[in-house]
Amino acid sequence: MIGLRDMSGNFWAAGALIWNPQIMEKQMPQPSPVTLALAGALAVLATGAGAQDRDHPASAPHPASAPHPVSAPHAVVRPPPRQSEPFSGPRAYTPPAEPKGWNARPAKVEKPVYQHNYKAPRVFHIGVYHRPYGWQPHRWAFGQVLPRAYWAASYILADYWLFGFETPPFGYEWVRDDDDAILVNTTTGEILQVEYGAFG
Repeated sequence: MIGLRDMSGNFWAAGALIWNPQIMEKQMPQPSPVTLALAGALAVLATGAGAQDRDHPASAPHPASAPHPVSAPHAVVRPPPRQSEPFSGPRAYTPPAEPKGWNARPAKVEKPVYQHNYKAPRVFHIGVYHRPYGWQPHRWAFGQVLPRAYWAASYILADYWLFGFETPPFGYEWVRDDDDAILVNTTTGEILQVEYGAFG
């Protein structure tokens, strides 16, 4: 091979430096025991980290990060409608029929005819009565003004004929106040008639 050798023993061929093991062995310093110990410790740590990576591969994304699929609404299965049958009425008694003229309300109010405070001839039991909130018991009489809360829709006796009350004139309704029945003007609140003790 064509080349030159310098005074240090290096051989130069075509501009390249060729390594001479004998020369390099003489020139390179030998590593100390501390350096060798550090190198060995680093090698052990690197080997352990690689084994840990092999034993514990990268975990999949947390399920919470993934979108939840939206389930379709469940169809509600309804049972088929039951066939109804005609009802002929109670067997033990004959239900009362609406009397003739029960809703023939007088157009003109004759107050002297209606203005009475009667004692009811019969007591009816139709359930628990709840007085309007905030009001105290009071014994009303015709000519007085009944507060609006007492003749709200829930207190009106639409089937007044079942209790034998007078047919109310236009603009009047029968209402219940505790045990009493009151015929009241639904515009002014004026009481036209009272039946005490109609309910128990």
